[in-house]
Amino acid sequence: MSTKEKEIRYREAVRYMANAIDILKTKARKKDRYYEDEKYVRMACGTAYNGVLLALDSYLEIKGKPIQKKRGSQVSVKDYQKSLAGIDKKVLNEFTTVYRILHIEGYYNGENNHSVIKSGMDSASQIINKIRPQGVEAFSLN
Repeated sequence: MSTKEKEIRYREAVRYMANAIDILKTKARKKDRYYEDEKYVRMACGTAYNGVLLALDSYLEIKGKPIQKKRGSQVSVKDYQKSLAGIDKKVLNEFTTVYRILHIEGYYNGENNHSVIKSGMDSASQIINKIRPQGVEAFSLN
């Protein structure tokens, strides 16, 4: 994968995260320790999770272990976990956190506790920064 392609993929994953953060700030609106609008929390969590999947696909390709999509089937969470287990346990742990918090709790169950969602977003940014090309500013939630 060329440096230019890495940068394009990184910037796309960051764009997803930036959109998710914007949705949380402007539409879900935090009040005290909770977001007020569950619909937008779900939307933001789904967007962030998809950004992580884009980053993971690139990360696995960079590491020479891309997931081979089987004809007629979707790539599953187990496929990502299995691939990451053989490469980087820290990224696997971050992905497990992202999956549980952003995908299951945030997207499916509508979790609206700010600190819970933030911990998932923190893990997401850790994964996305794993594919950051040299010379490109790191993504931060701030």
